[in-house]
Amino acid sequence: MSTEKRLYQYALTSKNMIICALILLSISVAAALTGPFIAKTIIDNHVSSIDEAWYPVEFADKSVDYKGTSYTRMGNLPETERTGEPIFIQQSGLTFYVTDVELPDGEKSYQDGLLQVSNANGVTEAEAIQLAPDQVMAFYNPEIRPIITLLLIYLGLIVGSSFFQYGQRYLLQKSANRIIQRIRTDAFNHLSRLPVRFFDHLPAGKIVSRVTNDTEAIRELYMTVLANFFSSAIYIIGIYIALFLLDVRLGFITLVLLPVLYIWMKLYRKFSVGYNRNIRSKISEINAAMNENIQGMPIIQAYNREPQTSTEFEKLNTEHYGYQTKMLRLNSLTSHNLTGVLRNLVFVALIAVVVGSVGGGWASFLTLGIIYAFVDYVNRLFEPVNQIVNQLANLEQARVSGDRVFELMNKEGISVDDSKMERPRGEVAFRDVSFAYKDDEYVLKNLTFTAKPGETIALVGHTGSGKSSIMNLLFRFYDNQKGEILIDGQNVKDLSPQALREHMGIVLQEPYLFTGTIASNISMENPNISRKAIESAIDLVGGTELFNYLPNGLDEEVQEKGSTLSSGQRQLISFARALVANPAILVLDEATSSIDTETEGIIQQGMESLKEGRTTFIIAHRLSTIKDADQILVLNRGEIVEKGNHDELMEQNGSYAQMYRLQKNQAS
Repeated sequence: MSTEKRLYQYALTSKNMIICALILLSISVAAALTGPFIAKTIIDNHVSSIDEAWYPVEFADKSVDYKGTSYTRMGNLPETERTGEPIFIQQSGLTFYVTDVELPDGEKSYQDGLLQVSNANGVTEAEAIQLAPDQVMAFYNPEIRPIITLLLIYLGLIVGSSFFQYGQRYLLQKSANRIIQRIRTDAFNHLSRLPVRFFDHLPAGKIVSRVTNDTEAIRELYMTVLANFFSSAIYIIGIYIALFLLDVRLGFITLVLLPVLYIWMKLYRKFSVGYNRNIRSKISEINAAMNENIQGMPIIQAYNREPQTSTEFEKLNTEHYGYQTKMLRLNSLTSHNLTGVLRNLVFVALIAVVVGSVGGGWASFLTLGIIYAFVDYVNRLFEPVNQIVNQLANLEQARVSGDRVFELMNKEGISVDDSKMERPRGEVAFRDVSFAYKDDEYVLKNLTFTAKPGETIALVGHTGSGKSSIMNLLFRFYDNQKGEILIDGQNVKDLSPQALREHMGIVLQEPYLFTGTIASNISMENPNISRKAIESAIDLVGGTELFNYLPNGLDEEVQEKGSTLSSGQRQLISFARALVANPAILVLDEATSSIDTETEGIIQQGMESLKEGRTTFIIAHRLSTIKDADQILVLNRGEIVEKGNHDELMEQNGSYAQMYRLQKNQAS
């Protein structure tokens, strides 16, 4: 499914709110666009109309007294009442004259009681009387009240339009925030369904960038870009309707803008997509580098790597700056430049039409009010056009960001299965299991062994022998390519990973703690685990005394990854976390290798309680800690080379015996 369709589908989740916003926007635009029409009405019907014929009347509401006779403008009289000899008001500059005949348009001059008009058809003259200022105002007085009324109507429309404008902006932005909330939630939830293999090849910083920075760019799409596109489109439609209502032929002149804009948008996208894609990619790389450097800052400082990391970061930053500069150059060559050129071309066309009206033709019927309204509408037309052009950069950024987010969400994941399974007895069997992280590069080869319920199985071997890979298969972080893994006789591939892991516990060499409290890290926010169970688990692993001295005990705040706690305390929390879950199968992956001897002694005292009643797998380099294991599997390059308990393996005098004696001699 294309990015555009995905974005559209997410928009449909808030369609009611968006539709309401668009309705409010349409009302607001309609109210705002009445301004030029009202101005046209004022100019043509109440300002310029003074030069209409004035007919003598006996009495009228809008009559003007001139030389003892009442006159009313032709526009204010029914046609049946237009009797008698009319007079005409002629304007030349700021001076007004009264004549008995109507004079044509042209250049006017007044001399010796005669008003002359010169145009292409020759010179026309008529006797005229110059009006005093108070007389001019008397002729305008009947128009003042209608003008004020129209201005008050326009003021009311502006105020009403502002309220509708506020409503549509609020609703559009609220819907945008809600849509982005859904996208981020979906993206985050999808991450939990992705296999562990996916995270082996993509740095955490790049993933974080997609869920945060890229979704923020998409938020700008819904909140700013689409809001501007919607409002601009409605404004343009409304303005074109108004232009055609003013004069159809003038409306057709401005239609040339539409194909120009369309062609421009296509060309702009052609050049901008690559720039935006590289910009977003570099932001992800910068985030990944930042994340790695912050995590490894102690090592960077310990080995004086500050200059090298600074150089590497500066390289990424410079590349990002380069693409930003290219994008800025593209935007600078367009935006205001394009709209300014188009506006000037439209005005040139208007001037040509008006000049052509001097010789007659349809343009000669253009009134001053129509020309004013047309110029006003054209100026208004280029405001939304300018907004569209200026938002093209943000639009392409959002499209690229959408591609990146949906690319992540399109990765095949494992659906979370809420099904439950009974607590297994804990029998684990590997039958000719082979596994490779990469095609045909097998790290486990034809493994076969059985762990009976309640047994303790120890895995030993040199680094890279495949010990941790066995645990990855057991937890179904990865699936084996050959053979089968059985739990209580059932193939693990036929079981829900979530249901299976509910009955499994793991303690890693480097325990991971989440922000929260010690208690929340033990319970993992499981509401079914009581406070009493948490305290009991801590007590069983021997950690009560170690945590009692903390000011808040088990409610002590845990900072990022437990940085304020000792390695021993973190490991005790990890042991208690595994114990409180009451797993049927327990995995201890080098669980005591990173802690001090005293803490290890405390943990060893609680190990028997931890292993009781469950099948336990122990990966250990300290062979002294697994002497009591029921089975010890010695691995070498993914194969089991020795198998048995401690005494049996010592009697065989093989690899295990050599490693044990070596460690014993080193310890002594």
